[in-house]
Amino acid sequence: MKKHLIIGNPISHSLSPKIHNYWFKKNNINGVYDKMTPTSKEIEKIIQNIKDGKIHGMNVTVPFKQDIIKYLDDLSDQAKKTNSVNTIFKKDGKTYGDNTDIFGFEMAIKQSNVSLKDKTALIFGAGGVVPSIVVALQNLEIKKISSSNRTKEKIKNIKDRFSLINEEKWGDLGNHDIYINATSVGLKKEDDLNLDLRSLQKNKTFFDVIYNPPMTNFLKKAKDLDHKIINGETMFLYQAQKAFELWHEIVPDIDLNLINFLKND
Repeated sequence: MKKHLIIGNPISHSLSPKIHNYWFKKNNINGVYDKMTPTSKEIEKIIQNIKDGKIHGMNVTVPFKQDIIKYLDDLSDQAKKTNSVNTIFKKDGKTYGDNTDIFGFEMAIKQSNVSLKDKTALIFGAGGVVPSIVVALQNLEIKKISSSNRTKEKIKNIKDRFSLINEEKWGDLGNHDIYINATSVGLKKEDDLNLDLRSLQKNKTFFDVIYNPPMTNFLKKAKDLDHKIINGETMFLYQAQKAFELWHEIVPDIDLNLINFLKND
């Protein structure tokens, strides 16, 4: 049986095991997918298990997307560009890290019929998934990207990697076309970024990388003001699809049956 794993903290909300185990069954693959929050010592052992063939593939979410890199032998160009890994497997005898978040975000924007060409974006957060979003926005021909984060050091790290990014003071929303929550604030029902959206012009787009719960306070406030909202479900589905393809050379279906399955716990 091919073993798979996702690591992160928090990880209880993750639907990755559900979607991949569904695809294993649909594609007649003898596989199993679990989730865990490992210690640093356990991470090293997990990577060794991938190298030894005991684990076929692994996904990585916050806060390990950068920290995991030091344990790997090689990276894809996308992973090198972002210094962020969310998909790991064995390739040519080496542990190999890739980034499917870029593809996931691009597909989410395209599936939502939003054009970002020559537009502007403000990203809240400067953590693990932000480099992937920045690269995806560049691929979508965005004109200007700004970032806002409470921790100045993290903003500096992002700006050092992507000189095009402008820093915005937390709470200063400016006038952008798309506002993106790339933090983990929203995983809990009471979570709130405490942003006042009432001063914004109409017809903005709000994107939250969080997919579970599907309606965060960030999105609810935007919806109440008649802005377009996109939760992280489509991004999640397509990054998972790309990871599955890397592991098994099969592109699994994303269809209504899958969507209904994920919604019915």
